[in-house]
Amino acid sequence: QVQLVESGGGLVQPGESLRLSCTASGSIFSINVMRWYRQAPGKQRDLVAGITSGGTTMYADSVKGRFTISRDNAKNTVFLQMNSLKPEDTAVYYCNGLISMTSSRYRYTAYWGQGTQVTVSS
Repeated sequence: QVQLVESGGGLVQPGESLRLSCTASGSIFSINVMRWYRQAPGKQRDLVAGITSGGTTMYADSVKGRFTISRDNAKNTVFLQMNSLKPEDTAVYYCNGLISMTSSRYRYTAYWGQGTQVTVSS
């Protein structure tokens, strides 16, 4: 009953920017922490950034200073602003959220989106 859908990926040149969005829908009671992960072909899925319900953020060292995570609680949406993109940022980006449902308001479950492709190439 809970679904996460990412959008905003695409093909850009090095140094350019993209803004990813992830919107949660369904019978949601509360959204705790939300995170962005990324995965390149043949590699493991790595944590990129996270944000708590109160707005506290964290970033992987590889993106610190270039990426910014934010959220709009009223719209159940998390964003990832990606600036100064590098070829090494090329990956499928996934949204992850700890979410409780109205049917069990204090039980949080991790949900994943299907991913959105980001390609940085000259």
